[in-house]
Amino acid sequence: MKKLLILLLLASSAIAQTGHYLYVATPGIRNYLGYGGHGLVVFDIDKNHQFVKRIPTKGFKASGEPSNVKGVAVSQQLNSIFISTLEGLQRIDLSTEKLVWEIPFEGGCDRMSITPDGKTMYLPSLEKDFWNVVDCETGKIISKITVHERAHNTIIGLAGRQAYMADIASPYLHIADTRAHKIVSKVGPFSAGVRPFTVNGAETLAFVNVNELLGFEVGDIKTGKVIASVPVLGWDKGPVRRHGNPSHGIALTPDEKEVWVADGHNMRIHIFSASPPYQQQTTIPLIDMPGWITFSMDGKFAYPSSGEVIDPITREVLTILKDEFHNTVSSEKMVEVFLKDGKIVKAGDQFGLGRVK
Repeated sequence: MKKLLILLLLASSAIAQTGHYLYVATPGIRNYLGYGGHGLVVFDIDKNHQFVKRIPTKGFKASGEPSNVKGVAVSQQLNSIFISTLEGLQRIDLSTEKLVWEIPFEGGCDRMSITPDGKTMYLPSLEKDFWNVVDCETGKIISKITVHERAHNTIIGLAGRQAYMADIASPYLHIADTRAHKIVSKVGPFSAGVRPFTVNGAETLAFVNVNELLGFEVGDIKTGKVIASVPVLGWDKGPVRRHGNPSHGIALTPDEKEVWVADGHNMRIHIFSASPPYQQQTTIPLIDMPGWITFSMDGKFAYPSSGEVIDPITREVLTILKDEFHNTVSSEKMVEVFLKDGKIVKAGDQFGLGRVK
């Protein structure tokens, strides 16, 4: 019996080191432990998103309570997953699932992005006026970029040459050169401060949520001009419980045929065509308020932060993410990872990026 138990444990460990997984960082909705507890919750994408395990994580407030998770990102080169919290940044090695380091940053941390070579991170302060450029291996600050007033969301494009930086207080999407670590251009002005956004694979278009708009706007990255403002029709804005914005969450399907937009008040996702005239197509009801949306890299699964796994073709809810206690796991911070023998072979992104280059 003891030998059988050991064999089962070894088999379980092997399964956990090779496969196709969704890593969900919690608490990923404020500091609410009722949405999945605290840790890095792992799901097997190829087995109907079954719960695999929970990896313990750091990130605590002075009171001892888990701190809000603000972002999650992966470095294939370093075989590591990074989690930002209100106060700092932690690096976890996915071979050992152990903490490599945890570093506090003056000014706090928000939602970051890593260059495709896995070496450099653009880490926004917690709604201060600057971004830190960070060495992913050591956590040391390489440079500091002052932008405007309230640093927030960050995307590094698929080519790795440009970092897109959204400041809540600014109607512009600022763009930095990732070699010079300097602002080189901007897109806008949009109608209000920029909230969640995404970009297409060719990095010619930005699809942007802005303050007060139930819907999205579109910016031409090459010319810097705003080319469309697209409201959700037929639904009232109404009050929202989090983020203070009607639409906080936007994603392109990887094939770039559709734009999915969050609706906090009505607890829905609205789906639009991703090319003019941005036709409103349908809507999907959710079990809770969405504050984020992303997709698997192959476009087979959509992940709203409310916990559903949705088939983008049929629009059907396939399952709901559940932890080891059978509780719904809801988080705005999740990332897809392919592992082989404990090594990352491919990884997605927390943002719903277009992937047509």
